[in-house]
Amino acid sequence: MAPSTPPARRPTLADVARESGVSVALASIVMRGTEGASEASRTKVKAAALELGYRPDSRARSLRSHHNRTVGVALRLGEPVHAELADALYAEAEARGYEIILGAIGGNRDERRVLNTLIDAGAEAIIGISPTLPAAQMAQVASQVPVVSLLRGYRQLPSVLTDEAAGIDELVAHLLHLGHRRLLHLDGGHAVAAAQRRTAFERAVARANGNVVGTVLGAGADESTTFDVLDAYLRETAADQRATAVLAFNDRAALGARRAIDLAGLRVPDQIALTGFDDSEFARLAHADLTSVRQDVAALASAAMAAATSPGAASSRHAPHLVVRGSSATSKH
Repeated sequence: MAPSTPPARRPTLADVARESGVSVALASIVMRGTEGASEASRTKVKAAALELGYRPDSRARSLRSHHNRTVGVALRLGEPVHAELADALYAEAEARGYEIILGAIGGNRDERRVLNTLIDAGAEAIIGISPTLPAAQMAQVASQVPVVSLLRGYRQLPSVLTDEAAGIDELVAHLLHLGHRRLLHLDGGHAVAAAQRRTAFERAVARANGNVVGTVLGAGADESTTFDVLDAYLRETAADQRATAVLAFNDRAALGARRAIDLAGLRVPDQIALTGFDDSEFARLAHADLTSVRQDVAALASAAMAAATSPGAASSRHAPHLVVRGSSATSKH
């Protein structure tokens, strides 16, 4: 029986130096991105590293520096805006010379377990996207490693937030401008940011001084619960009393609302306008064409990464902006 082929040896920095015709010291300078090498040398060394498939040993580098320059990110599976934020965080981390370790929260992995796993993996800091743990538990995690809360505010943690009220105000102003006077908000229940959006809606209606009827229905933050709630509302409410515009808690909820509207035989936006929040990939689907509030993903990611890598960082709040599409485009007069 022929002997098995031994595994290929991992290329070393000495291999890169030999291939590019420079000293190991100079190759190290190039690969660490520090000063002291000419552009010609940098080009040769990087080309040799790419050709050989060389990658720096981050574990050894971490042992030497006592820092592994990694940031853990805890996100929820199935949330499009979380995926967009994670992608933006990767770009921000790379620009700062950090790596990202992702921890996915789902039906088989709860949030606390994910945070503990990120700590065990050696993350220097953790960014939690829309965390749901009570303040005391988040404080316990933060006693072990710096924690930044993204999209939910905690008094004891640096928090990077969207100005939820500003987004709802833009939506309501847009719908009032189109002539809508009966508005329905499909509340997100216990979801992160639901209370802020609900309160902002109620205040915006109150500012209309009785010229607007605003109704809030508890619907949840996903398609199925929202469908059930709006389907019942449309069947049980007289045509001349029902809302002419629906503000869903988020884009996922708006998809469920759209299904209920279609089932009721109503046309969007001619008979009922529909809006969402987040401007996620769902909103941009051609068949959804959903008016939605766009969270500033790039600014949020930049602020979160800056807070995670800067001790004593302050909390920040970032303005969203309204993206108008076909689901609300027709005036209601």
